[in-house]
Amino acid sequence: MRRYDLGDPDLDDRIRQLAADAVAGHGHEHEDADLITEILVTTLKLHRDHPDRADLKLVNAALKELRYSFLVFGQYRSFRKLSVFGSARTPIGHPNYRLAVDLAQHMTDDRGWMVITGAGPGTMEAANLGAGGDASFGVNIRLPFEAEANRYVDNARLINFKYFFTRKLMFVKESHAFALFPGGFGTLDETFEILTLAQTGKAPLQPIVLIEAPGAGYWQGWIDFVTSTVVGQGMITPDDLHLFTLVTDAAAAAAEICGFYRNYHSQRYVHDDLVLRMQRRPDPGMIEALNDEFSDIVVSGRIEAIEATDAERSDEDHVELGRMRLRFDRRNHGRLRLLVNRLNEIDPGEATPGV
Repeated sequence: MRRYDLGDPDLDDRIRQLAADAVAGHGHEHEDADLITEILVTTLKLHRDHPDRADLKLVNAALKELRYSFLVFGQYRSFRKLSVFGSARTPIGHPNYRLAVDLAQHMTDDRGWMVITGAGPGTMEAANLGAGGDASFGVNIRLPFEAEANRYVDNARLINFKYFFTRKLMFVKESHAFALFPGGFGTLDETFEILTLAQTGKAPLQPIVLIEAPGAGYWQGWIDFVTSTVVGQGMITPDDLHLFTLVTDAAAAAAEICGFYRNYHSQRYVHDDLVLRMQRRPDPGMIEALNDEFSDIVVSGRIEAIEATDAERSDEDHVELGRMRLRFDRRNHGRLRLLVNRLNEIDPGEATPGV
């Protein structure tokens, strides 16, 4: 493969040496130097492209936001995190406000999770209140009319963003589940974004819960539209509806979220194969049943139990877990979600949950 560089041998050597010097002695593996080199090269290529100063400011601000986000979240990688979305206009005392408090409190106090919100008022404030400062993150967007984070977010876990796209990236990258309360354009945008990422496989499968207080009458109308019009006109498939679940109380939401990780753990592509990791893998009888039930999403070969692949061993990527492999069609993620549901019917026993 052709080396990614500027085409100036002397300058390219100096950049590689600078990258090597930068990672040395800072607790990083020396392999990181190649990626640091490419980031530096990209920056200088951008300069040579003669962009507008506004473009440089955009790249500069976005990179700074991402760097700081990685720093903050990196300290809590051992915790699963629930992202809570919902209206900034939900008033204190509203049933949805109380429900957001209850869900966040249950997930942090009883389930050991942490909670991420947009750090604003309304539903976001309620979730941070329920989670408490020590278990809350706030990813705040700076807006002319709503710039300050709510008082329940600790500054140690508050990140301020200029751009929605970097903020959305961190929501998705750092979350293990999503709870979507009623809201406006922003909440609906986040809902469709999360579902699109799940439907297309651009993000790993995660539990997506639509949640509202009983009688709120918000999400059912949305589901009716999606079912009758979006599915009805062939824009999505009926199986895509398995990517989300509607609930009306905190206990049901927590059961749906945590039940997703009852046995299933994570996924990874190794070459063209999808590897599903779990606390306890299926026995041969269940493997046969899965092959019969889900043959429509396997493009070649069979679903089979395997040991950790060489790539996973090289990365020390949860090699202690059970796993199985399939040549997934990379299209029918609603059906893949049903396969995960079947895996979660297996009793994980005393296996260590892990993240």
